[in-house]
Amino acid sequence: MFRRIGNTVVRHPVWTILAWLIAAFAISATAPSLPSTSDQSDFLPRSYESIEAADLQDKEFPSTFIPSATVLYQRTDGGKLTAADQKDAARIASELGKRGIDEVERVVSGEPSKDGRYTMALVQMDDENADQSAQADAAQVLREDAKTLAKGTRLDVKVGGPAAEALDQQESAERGEQLIGIGTFAIILVTLLVIFRAPILAVLPLVLIGMVSVVASGLIAYATKLFDLQANSSVSSLLIVVLFGVGTDYFLFLMFRYRERLRAGDEPKQAMVNAVDRVGEAIASAAGAVIIAFLALVLSTLGFLRQMGPALAIAVAATLLAGLTLIPAVVSLIGPKIFWPSPSWKQEPSGARFAALGRGVQRRPALWAAASGFVLVALSLGTLSYNATFDLTSGSMPKSKESMVVQDEIQKAYSAGAAAPTDVYLTSTDGKPLDRAAFNDYTKELRSVDGVASARMAQVNKEGTTAEFTVTLDHAASSDEAIDTVGRVRDVSHASAPDGTKALVGGLSSIYKDIDTAVNRDYRTVFPVAAALIMVILALLLRSVVAPWYLMVSVGLGFGATLGATVWLFQEIQGRSGLMFMLPAIMYLFVVAIGTDYNILMIARLREEAREGRDPRAAASMAVRHAGPTVATAGFILAATFATMMLAGNTLLTQMGFALSFGIAITSFVMALFFTPSLTALIGHAAWWPGHGDRAQGAAARSATGGDGHPSAPGTGRQEAYDLSERRR
Repeated sequence: MFRRIGNTVVRHPVWTILAWLIAAFAISATAPSLPSTSDQSDFLPRSYESIEAADLQDKEFPSTFIPSATVLYQRTDGGKLTAADQKDAARIASELGKRGIDEVERVVSGEPSKDGRYTMALVQMDDENADQSAQADAAQVLREDAKTLAKGTRLDVKVGGPAAEALDQQESAERGEQLIGIGTFAIILVTLLVIFRAPILAVLPLVLIGMVSVVASGLIAYATKLFDLQANSSVSSLLIVVLFGVGTDYFLFLMFRYRERLRAGDEPKQAMVNAVDRVGEAIASAAGAVIIAFLALVLSTLGFLRQMGPALAIAVAATLLAGLTLIPAVVSLIGPKIFWPSPSWKQEPSGARFAALGRGVQRRPALWAAASGFVLVALSLGTLSYNATFDLTSGSMPKSKESMVVQDEIQKAYSAGAAAPTDVYLTSTDGKPLDRAAFNDYTKELRSVDGVASARMAQVNKEGTTAEFTVTLDHAASSDEAIDTVGRVRDVSHASAPDGTKALVGGLSSIYKDIDTAVNRDYRTVFPVAAALIMVILALLLRSVVAPWYLMVSVGLGFGATLGATVWLFQEIQGRSGLMFMLPAIMYLFVVAIGTDYNILMIARLREEAREGRDPRAAASMAVRHAGPTVATAGFILAATFATMMLAGNTLLTQMGFALSFGIAITSFVMALFFTPSLTALIGHAAWWPGHGDRAQGAAARSATGGDGHPSAPGTGRQEAYDLSERRR
């Protein structure tokens, strides 16, 4: 099949390129725009208690004042507010409310802090547009107008809250995308120039993958709208790295094999056909593993991950299609001039490093397997200290952003939990009015919970069937302590609910509690499903039931080593309380799926060498020699492109960038280069049981195989040139 694909695109390169150009223009011109949200409650299904509580609040208390923004005042000298300062703050709040700012419904003055250094105003916006760009725009106007109104006073005015957080997150994401894009381009360009010393080859993948990104982005927008998936700003940053990182991988897989076929004496166009034929199955299988792993995220209960999975799967599918059609078509038009001006493509350097590494694996496979396995296991021990954190909003932008400064100052000046109190709703299950005489005792029960700073009855609906109790916690909403406390609040509120009533606990800490539950559920579902499906792909590719098992074990060790190293860096060395809650899921899918790419490339080349009559150890040696440069180069570029995410300047992308770059480095330089070929050499022919994937085909068994059991057969067809070139080496 892959030979037919290669023949078709090489015979019709202009039509292939034209089809891609037309598709890119048509899709980009008609694709819908995507709104984004930073509201964690949007990520959870309606069945979780925190979401049920929010729905009940909307139904029974629709007019409840829920601030979308907070205006925080303090003196420019940091001192206590005077009566004149308080008067200025009240005036600014009043004038902001009268300005008719789009989306702003009213502005209400709040209470001063206990230390007298702060006061605030609360801004209510149209809840129909919650977390949409209109409210972010309103927050920008509020900031500008508040600072204008504060001129001539001694007040420093800052605007925070959900709308301001959406604005800051949007700006942070745009800046992060620019830095990631520039860093990714620079890394790919410089690395390819250093390795190949060919400017055309260095620039070409950036141009071609740029075209693929247009197609992929449009298809993702269509899919997100069609299936009503949840969009998030972090996905776009990750998409840049996936497209250019994975796309460069597939480009390199082809170019290294194309160069090898040219060195073997193939005519240029035939060399590309043979390259697609030889490496096409490995690329398709590798992409299939990544796509299936990403699609496994649709089983997640979190909207953020459900949208990420299909989006990244579409990106990889588009990249796969380009790798088998667009790239071969363009390269076949350029021919060997793509390597200009360096002449090194004409012959393999003598004494190459990877040839030496291959000989080392051949001579001492047990030593290399033990050493690389020890590194993976040792790093994996760090997973024992893993802890999750759940504040996605503050994690997705720098602490220096104005909304984050406001959040931190409110937590210090007021009760830590005052910025996001917990709401307990007591509602009648039989339609009868609640017994108001029981409210005091119920409030006392809530106040008695360890970790609760205060509790009060806030309001009752008109029918008297639902009551709201406001519970302020001792700790910030996203902290481990607050999440533990809200669990105890749930237990007490449920147990103390009078007969004929039901209690629901809502608020931000409750949402985080449910996210924790959802993530743990996803780990038990998504991980095994993704692993099982990848194993199926490996079994189909290798026609073996043995090799997929130890390949997945090695990839699992790569995941453990990556998570362990990330825990040690951020929790133990930097002293952070934990890692962002979705990081292990993203890490698992990237390290397992993309790590399997390199394993597939190496094991497919090992099988190819074995089919030419080499014994298991010699086949492992030649696989490292020929596939090693591809794996090392692709692994370095992909690891470096993932590392550019650390330039974004926020906790989420910094942790994600380190984890994914380290994971790719481990899977390429430790696992694929040493662990996998060494294990395969040790296991020998049994690795291919019950099939005979390593049986010699179409080539005379070499005398070097020495009794390996492979039948001798005359070389035939297109293999002969390759076999002769190999013998000359």
